Amino acid sequence: MRLPLRSCCIFTSLIPQKQTTDVHRRGLSGAAMRLVQFRRSGYADGVRVGVEQGEGLGVVDLKAFDPSMPLTVRELLQLGDKGLECAQRALASGQFVVDRANIQLLSPILAPEKVVCVGMNYRDHCLEQNAPIPKEPIIFSKFPSAITGPYDDIVLPPESQEVDWEVELAFVIGRRGKCIKEEDALSYVAGFTVANDVSARDWQMKRNGQQWLLSKTFDSFCPLGPALVTADAVKDPHNLGIRCLVNGDTVQSSNTSQMIFKIAALIAWVSKFVTLTPGDVFLTGTPPGVGVFRNPPVFLKKGDVVECQIDQLGSIINKVI
Repeated sequence: MRLPLRSCCIFTSLIPQKQTTDVHRRGLSGAAMRLVQFRRSGYADGVRVGVEQGEGLGVVDLKAFDPSMPLTVRELLQLGDKGLECAQRALASGQFVVDRANIQLLSPILAPEKVVCVGMNYRDHCLEQNAPIPKEPIIFSKFPSAITGPYDDIVLPPESQEVDWEVELAFVIGRRGKCIKEEDALSYVAGFTVANDVSARDWQMKRNGQQWLLSKTFDSFCPLGPALVTADAVKDPHNLGIRCLVNGDTVQSSNTSQMIFKIAALIAWVSKFVTLTPGDVFLTGTPPGVGVFRNPPVFLKKGDVVECQIDQLGSIINKVI
């Protein structure tokens, strides 16, 4: 299912912001941008990187602006400031613009090395299931093959009868690091995007020894997008409205201020165990309102349309098939 960006999405200005010397807060390049990956309709040239001009406007084709630039956002991040500064110049040039109607928008990150997920990370989500507040982050993962585009379909697997929604704030790592100090952690964040941690509750709660991996990692169970909004474009990632709608009805509505373990703490914790690399995706947990804890429980069915919204980032809209 391919849909244009909704006009109700809230976007920040794309004008480059004044750089700050506070490395603990700012992103890699000090530039506010919305990076996307796309395919051009009618062309066989595969994935390309673009920079959105603004809400509902065209996308600057980075490869056309500078042929030395890579074809994926992950590879762009691996270039560090060089890549993001080139993207900033491309946006400022106003050249090589592809009309929105002529592209298919993809997930802003494809084939990351890791998709790191955090369970039970919203206070209000713990309250809805009468669960204690975790004393340390609950970490699990999805296989990268679960990632799908912001307007692609969610495919119901025949193995599950209890597929559920979970709107989540996602962030993407911008540079390599291990044993990262919490006070330095935000400087490792390239940007933010919207995710849906689609979950097969029967496999999560009743099957496979209650290990979460299989329940979370069916194909198409990680819609992501619509853009990677660079860190400097988001004033405070811990104060964003976050919502999920199913068939137009609001089922989740909260604020990222409800996070138990904030972004810096998550980076510091996970990097104790593994080396983080550019393009790694973190899903930071979901607020209350998931289907499994409703009375009676409600699960997704064919024909449903799920929309996940986060202020300043936009929305992803996925039809269930």
